Amino acid sequence: MAALPGPPSFLAKFIPPSQPTTPGRQLPTSIPLPVLPAVEAAKRLAAFAAVDQNIGLEHKIIGVGSGSTVPYVVDRIVAQGPAANSDRVFVPTSFQSKELIIKAGLVLGDVDQYPRLDVTIDGADEVDDELNSIKGGGACQLREKVLAEAADTWIIVADYRKNSKVLGTTWKKGIPIEVVPFAYATVLRDLAKAGAPEILPDGTPGLTLRMGKMKAGPVITDNGNFVIDAPFPVEMMKDPAGLLRRIKMMTGVVEVGLFCDMAKAAYFGNEDGSVQIRRVDGSVETLSSVPDTPVLAQQAA
Repeated sequence: MAALPGPPSFLAKFIPPSQPTTPGRQLPTSIPLPVLPAVEAAKRLAAFAAVDQNIGLEHKIIGVGSGSTVPYVVDRIVAQGPAANSDRVFVPTSFQSKELIIKAGLVLGDVDQYPRLDVTIDGADEVDDELNSIKGGGACQLREKVLAEAADTWIIVADYRKNSKVLGTTWKKGIPIEVVPFAYATVLRDLAKAGAPEILPDGTPGLTLRMGKMKAGPVITDNGNFVIDAPFPVEMMKDPAGLLRRIKMMTGVVEVGLFCDMAKAAYFGNEDGSVQIRRVDGSVETLSSVPDTPVLAQQAA
């Protein structure tokens, strides 16, 4: 079998490849996984381990999150084989995850049809010691939270850069807050009063309405709303649940990108090829490696 072509040389941004599969969408054990840059390899490790440990044959309604780690989640689910996926339904949190589900040949569902999910696996922008997380860098925090709350089990997957003691340590852009367009100016005012600085100590912009990079004007969410990024001092970030309640009470706020007391576990892929698993009970486990092929593929055959 010929090697899969890599991304075109003119692409400045790395595009995560999918796993090589046969026409039946089964991962061949004879084909090694593509060699990835360190951070991408770490994302793949975390995603593979999370799927292996949390999505079994008994799980039929599965939420698929958003972000750069999620394509590897879908890859691993596909690698479990057609038999495992024949009677499953997958519910997306965003346009990105919907496209991943469709292109993978999986059955697409909607939270209107399935208000309770067996498990949802999602990425995160940062995770603290208590498994609280910041999400919304991709402007999907509302739908992500709906699917997180709808799931019996919500799992975070991320690379080692997202593993922090206190939120805001590595994710400096602030808490993503989805707001109705009519109220964005008053919400900006209220956030400033609550302690979000407009200029950070290093002189970079702080509290701001998120603007599009390839369009004139603000970022528009899948729900037609705006996104405000609001950094807060470390003292306030040490109580993310309290900060979440305070922001959520502001008129015009639709959802806040703070996910508190929700995750059952977080999987972090490391540079050395290991995966650290932190669970809600405080336990920590380290996997020295993750197999290329999921065991469930054989069980479902």
